Order: sequence, then C-alpha cells, then structure tokens
Amino acid sequence: MKTTKSANFLKVVSPSGEGGEERLLTPAVRRAFPEDLAARWLRACRKLVQAGYGDAVVTAYVRSTPAIAEILGPEVAIELVDSVSAITIKAKRKAGELLPWAALKAAERLKNEQLFRSWLGVIERFAALAPESVVPVLESMETLLSNLNVSRLEAWVLAGVRSGGGDAERRLRFFTFADPQAKLWLQRESGEVLFTDMERRLKAYLIALWRLRVPIREPSPSASEQSRRRISFDRGLILLPPTFPGYRGLQAEEVFRAGLAHVAAHFMYSGEKFPLRSLKPLQVALVSLIEDARVEHLAMREFPGLRRLWLPFHIAQASGASTAPSLLARLSRALIDPGFEDADGWVRKGRERFFAREDEWENPQLSREIGGLLGNDLGQMRVQFNPRTYVAEPPYRDDNMGLWDFNDPDASDFEEAELLFEAVRFEQQEDDATSPPDRERKAEGEDDQVNRAALSREAYQDEGIPVARYPEYDYVTGRERADWTTIVEYQPKPGPANLVERILEDRHDIVNRITALIRSARVGRTERLKRQAEGECLDIDACIDAVVSRRIGVTPDPHVYATMARRHRDLSVLVLLDISESTKDKVLGATTTVLDLERQATALLAHAMAGLGDPFAIAAFCSNRREEVRYYRIKDFAAPYDAMARSSLAGLEGGLSTRIGAVIRHAGADLAGQSSHRRLLLIVTDGEPSDVDVTDKKYLVEDARKAVMSLAGDGIDTFCVGLDSGGDSYLARIFGRRNVVQIDRLERLPERLPMLYFRLTS
Repeated sequence: MKTTKSANFLKVVSPSGEGGEERLLTPAVRRAFPEDLAARWLRACRKLVQAGYGDAVVTAYVRSTPAIAEILGPEVAIELVDSVSAITIKAKRKAGELLPWAALKAAERLKNEQLFRSWLGVIERFAALAPESVVPVLESMETLLSNLNVSRLEAWVLAGVRSGGGDAERRLRFFTFADPQAKLWLQRESGEVLFTDMERRLKAYLIALWRLRVPIREPSPSASEQSRRRISFDRGLILLPPTFPGYRGLQAEEVFRAGLAHVAAHFMYSGEKFPLRSLKPLQVALVSLIEDARVEHLAMREFPGLRRLWLPFHIAQASGASTAPSLLARLSRALIDPGFEDADGWVRKGRERFFAREDEWENPQLSREIGGLLGNDLGQMRVQFNPRTYVAEPPYRDDNMGLWDFNDPDASDFEEAELLFEAVRFEQQEDDATSPPDRERKAEGEDDQVNRAALSREAYQDEGIPVARYPEYDYVTGRERADWTTIVEYQPKPGPANLVERILEDRHDIVNRITALIRSARVGRTERLKRQAEGECLDIDACIDAVVSRRIGVTPDPHVYATMARRHRDLSVLVLLDISESTKDKVLGATTTVLDLERQATALLAHAMAGLGDPFAIAAFCSNRREEVRYYRIKDFAAPYDAMARSSLAGLEGGLSTRIGAVIRHAGADLAGQSSHRRLLLIVTDGEPSDVDVTDKKYLVEDARKAVMSLAGDGIDTFCVGLDSGGDSYLARIFGRRNVVQIDRLERLPERLPMLYFRLTS
C-alpha cells in the first residue's frame, strides 16, 4: 500500500493539466472503466484534487479503484469517491488515504456489491461516532474481515463505541487492541466459543465427574498472551483460557471439557507436588508428560468414556523430524492411543516402560522415574530442546505449573528449569473483595443464599463484590452482547432502625388502612372446590354419588357443583428502588428528598407485605458504567424483615446513574428461584435510564425493554412506579402502558405505593 509523494497526480488530474489526463488512462484503467465511464472516473479524481485532501488521498484512490472496478463493477469504484471525501472530512487525511486500500481488501473478501455497500455504510457511521479510531480500524481491516462478516464487523465496531462511551481515549484503546476486551469481543463475534459462554456448564461438569468445587477463572487481562492460551492450575484454582484459537462450535466446547477433565484428573490422582531438585528442563517436561498420561489412565479406569473425549486431540504423526517437540507429542499419543504405531525407538521404549508398570500407576513417583530416564536417553541422542518455546501438546493439556514445587530448596538448577514455565507463569492473587468479576461462586443450589449472605457480611461498605455478569441489548444490531455488564453487590450502610418505626408512627392513618386491607386480601393459585351448593360446573363425582343415592332410595346430597376460587395467597414480590443521583433532589415545595419518599413508601409497603405473609425482598440500585452496576440487598426472600433490614433501608444514600436493564435481569434471577404461583418485580424509579458511558439515550431504554420482555417469558410480571412527570413515553416503552403508574405529586408516593400493591395482587 505504498503511496508516491509526487505532484504528478495533482497536475495530471487538475483542470490545468491539459492533455495530461491521458497519462492516467492506462490499459488497466481503460479495461476497468470502458467508454464514458473513464471520463466519470477522471471527474472523481479531480473532485478529490480540488477538495485539497492532498496527494496521498488522490494516489490511493487512483491506484485502488481499477482493481475494485474489476471485482465489483465500475459504478461502485467511481462512487467510492464520496465515501473517501466523507471519511477524510470526519477522520482526517490519513483515514482518507487508508480507505481506498481497505475498500480493495473488502472487495476481495466480500465479492458482492450489496455487502460492499453495507461495509462502506458501517465505516461511514463509525467515522461519525468515533473519528479518532478510524485509522487503526482501517489498518486492521484485512484481519477483521478474515474473522468477521459485515454484520458481525458492525457489531464489533459498535461494541467498541459503546465500551468507550463518550471517552475518545478509551475508544482508541479498544480499537488499537490495547484494551483486552477488544480481542475478547472480536473472538466472540467471530463465532469462537468463549470461557464465559461455558463457565456454568464447566462448573457443573466438574461437580458431576468428581464432585469437585474448585474456583475456575480466566487469567488476568494483564497476563502474557501465551499464558492466556493454556490451561493452568494450582491446588486451589483453575485458570482456563478465554478461548482456544482455531476451535469453533462443538469442537471448541469439547476442548474446554477435555482440558477441565484433564486438570480434574490431576486434582484426583497427582498427590503432592514434585520437587525440582536437579532435574533438567527436558526431564521436567518428560516427567510432566508421563504424569499427564498416568492420571488420564487412572481417570479412564473410572470413566472409560473420557478416552473418546481426549483421543481426538492427539494428532501427532509417526513420521517427521526427530525434534524434541515432535518426539514428545508422538509419545503423548502413543501413551493414550492403542492403535498408534511409531517406528522411532525412543517412542517405543517410552510406551513399553509405561505399560510394563501398569500395576504401579497409583504411585506418582513412577512419573518422575520414567520421565527422568527418558530425559537421559534424549540427552544422549543430542536432541535439542528449547524450554522457552516448548508448549505441551495436545492443546487441552495444562502448562504443568501445578505439578512442581518451585520453592524446593534442593533445586540446584531452579533458574534453568524455570525457563520451561516462563511463558506461562501466573501470579496468584488474593481471593478478596477486589477479585475480578468472575469471582468463584458455588454451583447454583441450596447453598447459594448462604454463600451470598456470607459474602455480604465480609464485604466492606465501600467496596462491592462482583457477583454476576449479564448481557446488554443493542437495538442497532438487534443482538445481545453477552457478559457486557457486571453486577457488583454492595453492603448497604446501616442507618437508624428506629427511623422506619417513626415513619409508621407518623403515617398511622395509612397504617390503619393497610391493616384493614390485610384482613380482606386474597390472592393466589386458583383451586377447584368440589361438592358446592352452587358453582360454574357440575362435580362429576358428586353427581355419580347422587345418582347412586337415588337408586338405593336415599335422599341425594344437593352439593353437586364445582367452582374455582383463590383460597390462599401464593405470591412473591421483589421491590427494586432507584437510588441514583437524582433521588437526592428535594421535592418541589418540601424539605424531603425523592429518596426520603421512596424510603417512607417502602417502609409502609414492607409493613403490608410482612402482615400478609407474602415472601418479599427489597433491593436498591445505581450504576457507575457497565463495569459497576451496583446492587444493594436490603432484604432477601429467605431473610426476616428485622432490625437489620430496617437499618439497611434507613441507611440508603443516593448517587451515580441509572442502568436499569442489568438490575432487572439480576432481580429476575432472584425471583426465578421462587416457587410461588405469581412472581412480581415492582420497580420505583425517578428518571430515564442513563449512564456516563452511554451517549445514545435510546440504547438503555431498549435494553431495559428487552430485559422486561425476557422476564415475561419466564413468567415474571414487572411493574413500574414512575416518579418523573415527563417519563410517560420511555416508561411505557420499557414496561408497557398498562404496567406503569405515573405519580405526579411525589408527596403522595408513601400512600399510593402500598395501595397500588394491593391492587396489583388482588
């Protein structure tokens, strides 16, 4: 893509360059632009010259468009001038120079006019949203299009724009791949299976195999590229790579399972770590290889089907150069594949030694003995081994870091042996409240609420704990971005518990009305009541008994009807309070804030729900970008409404933004665990969804709407109480017009909210 810094192009295509235009009309140009199309192409060239974009932009257009015309037709190539002009204006000359060359790469990849025009539309829209990032994207276009189609490219580009929000520097970090999230989203959009897609299934798989509950995480984003591509483990932690490059679909899922099963075999059968002592790096690699084979055979004794999982990844061939990596890969296959035959004497010797001592496989020291001997043999064969470049094969196997004791005081060659692991070494981090969002949690089950309560007790009031990731819907692409938002749970600051008692005392008139309503409220699952004196239908059993009674001369029972009625309350409710910055505003004409009124209303509502005996939970939320959507648990379903809950309610403080879609999903996950006939999410909010990293107001509204629709599909009703007098349009869009109540006079909220609850649940 070299360009010539010359005034010739400017002179040739300028109006004063009389006769010079013929010099541009080379045979290739005439072939690409026959007859009058050549004149149109020259006018396009003049347009760029007269615009003053510089020689580099004109040169790029002149040199690339004939090839584009050959692929997609002359009309497309000529019209490209408008896009070049638009991009140059928005993103400066360097972008205008790169666009024609990137367009040529796109034409060669797409080979379709409609797709090419769609690609141009994506680039032009991107230039309008993030002009500072156009150059790195155009420079990476060949790589991007080799992994993504046009729609997926658009989704990746918009992911970067959304990720940076209004911060140009953050966007630039994404599109230059300085932000690890850029590669992660590129992999996701390219169709690769990611660890985050498999995380829950992998944890369940580990439990199902050997009832192991070991934390499984991704490596740190700051870890080296090599260490992020291999599995690693220690006795208390498993690190799985974000993805296995080159594996797609079902095969990618299989390599994740194969790797996790292999590491689990180490946990079950490897015993204590091996001391390094005087082993050379080659011997360390061979001991690790034999140990891998030993634990796999022990695992296959218990689960023979594991061979079908592991064997397809052993693809080493018996032929080839006798290099150390090749011989080790061939030995790996020889130790698991009974049908593999290798003529190499060293490979055969390794297999014979391993299987000759099958009765000793239970002893981990066997691996050290056989591996050390095989290493001596390779050393005598003068086979070269580079510990810096060696990578264990096949790809599902771990880096063997967890097998060795690097603090062995007898390791005289520690520094030399450590080279073997240099590329994949990771630093263990303390498992504290600042752990990354994929902090380990036990598999979902009966221990969940116990764990959550323990985490909450340990949490600092000013430092939350990331507990879950949720998707976010992008209405532009019509797709959800998986794991886009992170829920961070915070411990509410305690407030004076008697504040809630004072609210009930001050509002005694409303409390009396609530108490009267409690006595008469009925809601729940309908039951069929048989043998009634009247009803909507006949009770067949009662009718048969009546006929029998008549035939034997006995007066029949007149209760032969059946009816449907609700006799017991069967309802779970989660109240979700918006405590964003705007709730600190004073109510017009009063000294109380919006948050004060929310607190009063919730105190009265909790009094009603507790009196009815309905299972209920209370939570509050705000957000600080997508990486920190804060969720405050005031009362969980399993917890009593006691002094601690009232203190948490009293201590709520307003701040930050209103990213509502993520908290709807998180609250919905809690409600989904309730077995009630009816499950209701009741949201109280005073403002339009917003956050500091989102500039498109419609974006979070559409995401919240998508979240509400998802909950409806799970049988969860969502209702909103809006405290924004101008919020009719966006609240109706999110929740549906029938599921929104707008309160114009905020001072009436404490009265209206409990009464609304009775209306919704009766």
